[in-house]
Amino acid sequence: MLDVIGAGFGRTGTLSLKLALERLGFGPCHHMIEIIDDPEQIDRWARVIENGDRNWDEVYRGYRATVDWPGVAFWRELVEHYPEAKVILTVRDPKSWYESARESIYRAGSIHTDDPVGVRRRRLVRRLVWEGDFGGRFEDAEHAMAVFTEHNDAVRREVPAGRLLEFRVSQGWKPLCRFLGVPVPGEPFPRTNDRREFAERVAQRQGR
Repeated sequence: MLDVIGAGFGRTGTLSLKLALERLGFGPCHHMIEIIDDPEQIDRWARVIENGDRNWDEVYRGYRATVDWPGVAFWRELVEHYPEAKVILTVRDPKSWYESARESIYRAGSIHTDDPVGVRRRRLVRRLVWEGDFGGRFEDAEHAMAVFTEHNDAVRREVPAGRLLEFRVSQGWKPLCRFLGVPVPGEPFPRTNDRREFAERVAQRQGR
């Protein structure tokens, strides 16, 4: 049963939000990193994407929240399926988002791998994100930024205002905790997965 649905695209602070939600008691929180760290998740999401197996309670068994892809690609279905869940739209400037996504998650997909698990994961991400959300045109910056902007606008239009928090991770704990109705922790808001950290994580995974 999901209590929180993240509706923001990857590279809008979603990993920081994941860590924050887990610190606040809304964990485990699903994120693309789950697919990277757990090969069994590749098969689970392949069934969702390729076979239309949309048993969301089973897909998210054991999770209380989801942010980032793959879940954000199905945000409308999740918002409908979990009518009591609160929705968080992480946002940032479209140009800075595009530059960050291009130099991190998109570039990572071009790194050669002979690892069968890596090949399957890359196929999944390509079909879901680059061919799915961006129609195979992510390298067209104007198109990609238009998709990003329209996605955010659609979330704003379709999710009732009382159920939605538009959030920049730079805002820290207060708006997030107020929205979720929980106390503000006495520790800094988690900030992680900038481009340098992302590159180091990819290099480590590639054995370099």
